[in-house]
Amino acid sequence: MTAPETGKLKRLLDLWPAHVVMTSARLAELGISHGLARQYVKNGWMDRVGVGAFKRPNDSVGWAGAVESLQDQLQIPVHVGALSALAVQGHQQYLRLGHEAIFLFSAPDVVLPAWFRNRDWGAAIHPVATKLLPDGLGLHRDDVQGHKLTLSTPERAILECLHLAPDRIALMESVEVAQGLLTLRPDLMQALLEACNSIKVRRLFLFVAEKNTLPVLKRLDLSRIGLGSGARSIVKGGVYHAGSRLTLPRGLVENG
Repeated sequence: MTAPETGKLKRLLDLWPAHVVMTSARLAELGISHGLARQYVKNGWMDRVGVGAFKRPNDSVGWAGAVESLQDQLQIPVHVGALSALAVQGHQQYLRLGHEAIFLFSAPDVVLPAWFRNRDWGAAIHPVATKLLPDGLGLHRDDVQGHKLTLSTPERAILECLHLAPDRIALMESVEVAQGLLTLRPDLMQALLEACNSIKVRRLFLFVAEKNTLPVLKRLDLSRIGLGSGARSIVKGGVYHAGSRLTLPRGLVENG
């Protein structure tokens, strides 16, 4: 290699964090062309994990390192949400052991690259395409397995859980994990409920909050939270709960 190419390689290796995918977009920012990238792969200085994506030789990349690349290098508006976000923020005691499921939320028009979709990242990846809540509201950055990721705050995450219930997350599981959400911030919870595009989720949250006696419930202005009209059925063969106007699992309604 020429001296400039050697300098580019050294800079790449100096800037490449461990356990993170390096994308062609980031390589281009560093002045590394597709041809030079192919040469690096041929010479064993990096390994290809898919079209437009690479890792360090002998390095392992888990789901968090791959998601970091999506968010920071490709600027894809995707975030860790629902039970996954709650788990990494200290609420994992209610989750099913041995079944790490990573829920990645994005708008319906967001397309994840093939290199991410077609590879095993050590966890079951569940993409969720939805307009449930506005982008940016109730999201924050936090450390996940040594990676800075964008994920849902507990306030947003519990609404995402209820959005996925009961088809993708058991409703009882959402109710149980909500028991530990005693410090939900009223202002953020109010803003999320007002912006939520699902009547079902709004009603479910108020039902769950009342059932678990969550402190946030007393500080919400319910007059500003639209709950629609008419009854809604969450499960077949359930029991009608008049307060929420929802048909819910019998055990959930009759227990307490």
